[in-house]
Amino acid sequence: SEDLLQREMLTRSGLETQKLELLAVVSELKRHETVLEKDNIELRDRLAEEKRKNKPPLAPRNHLYPQSSTPNSMNDIQNMARGLSPSPSPVSLGHGPRKLEFTDSSPSPQRIGGGQYRSLPREHQQDPAGLRRAVVFGRPVDQPRCSSVPNLDTETTVMNELNETDTENYSKEPSPSMQTSAPKGIRKIFGKMKRSGSGNLDDIPSDEPFTRGGVRSTAGPRLCGNSQAIRNDKPFSEWSSENICEWLKEMGLDSSVPEARRWVKSGQMLLTATPHEIDKELNVKSGLLRKKLHLALEAERGPNAADPMLDCAGRLEPGWVLRWLDDIGLPQYKGSFMSARLDGRVLHRLSLDDLQGLHINLALHVASIKAGIHVLRKEKFDPHCLIRRSDPENETEDRVELWTNHRVMEWLRVVDLAEYAPNLRGSGVHGGLMVHEDRFTETLLASVLSIPSEKTLLRRHLATHFKELLGADIIQKKREAETTLGYIPLTLSLKAKVPKKSQFTLKRKKSKYEDEEELVCPLNDSKSTPGVIRKEED
Repeated sequence: SEDLLQREMLTRSGLETQKLELLAVVSELKRHETVLEKDNIELRDRLAEEKRKNKPPLAPRNHLYPQSSTPNSMNDIQNMARGLSPSPSPVSLGHGPRKLEFTDSSPSPQRIGGGQYRSLPREHQQDPAGLRRAVVFGRPVDQPRCSSVPNLDTETTVMNELNETDTENYSKEPSPSMQTSAPKGIRKIFGKMKRSGSGNLDDIPSDEPFTRGGVRSTAGPRLCGNSQAIRNDKPFSEWSSENICEWLKEMGLDSSVPEARRWVKSGQMLLTATPHEIDKELNVKSGLLRKKLHLALEAERGPNAADPMLDCAGRLEPGWVLRWLDDIGLPQYKGSFMSARLDGRVLHRLSLDDLQGLHINLALHVASIKAGIHVLRKEKFDPHCLIRRSDPENETEDRVELWTNHRVMEWLRVVDLAEYAPNLRGSGVHGGLMVHEDRFTETLLASVLSIPSEKTLLRRHLATHFKELLGADIIQKKREAETTLGYIPLTLSLKAKVPKKSQFTLKRKKSKYEDEEELVCPLNDSKSTPGVIRKEED
């Protein structure tokens, strides 16, 4: 019965894992759908802008009727039968089709003798070869006569001869519309666009195969919240006010766009402004968004010798940071991170005060974020460095510090602790925490997994595999840290508190922009444990 119960528990844990994986796939598909919709809207806006820029000039009214190809007399009809044109037409001169508009104020065509006939308004259409059809007396040659057109029996033979002569030059098309008003507005722009995610690509040669990143491929996640999507060839200092506004929207500072249009004239003005002027003029109220803006401007000013990793951290977008929370086992903080639009630079410079604003108070979670940032710095903020699944062919499979929370859960199943693996969700336990946090021991891992203290065999089994996984050197460092003076063991109930800064000092008082923040993971020594962790006071 115990074996049967254990198998049922294993089956249940496996099904729960599959359910979580399917939910992750569904959320990823929804995100891709949103990205594709955003991409389609952007492409339509660009097409509309190009149509407005490349709109051809309208022809003068006084040149419309003299160039008409409609015969005005019987002599013209005879000339057309011989292959001569009665008057120069846009087709004969090599010009494209021209749209005609008839108004009440426009002069009427000049009558010549008794051979002039009043006909319906003509509408020129364009065939695939770019030529205009021959229209005589207001109707196509190869279409039935309209009821309002007079029956000219004397010209029937001439018309048939003309139709047989010019069959190769004109293609058969539907009868032109009775209305001569050209399509305006959005109908003119999207008249030929197909219902497709990539717009109208008929004019683009498709000799090349469908490749990732090619012309005919879908943009996909490349435009999802990526600041590179609005980048142009000009440097940031030469950006216009409109470029700056689009850049602010991309970073989530939509509320500052009206102030930016009023105050910012160019990118150089924004680069040379002081932080106090930027905060005052742009009215950025959120502290994390303000920090994000200042770090982005600091990266645009050029390489920073004091912080060379700032440029590398800029590659990580807010969407990647949200997935990173899943990787380190802290998905419960996605809401606060999403509202603050945290990107790689803010994550790199995340301070203890920022964590308080994000409502992260547990010392274990703070240590998890610190270890995760430390791993990203070691890998130069490579977005593909973390190991999410077991892969024997992966060269970095043995690097435990790159393991995500899900990969640690797979390791627990391998060591026959699958029934306790679901307890790691939301705990903040990942490979970087186990390797780089000296206070994370096998005892703390057993507490996170909710293994009862009376089950000594299970705890001993876990401790054995934990030591084998990390190695003797890392275990020795953890033992040495326990003997350090002032050592505070890490527990599940330990709170992280930021110490209050002294108001009385002999040093010159700095402004709030010059005051250095206490980072979660210091730049000079990422392995140092900040002395702000202490037990919760009663």
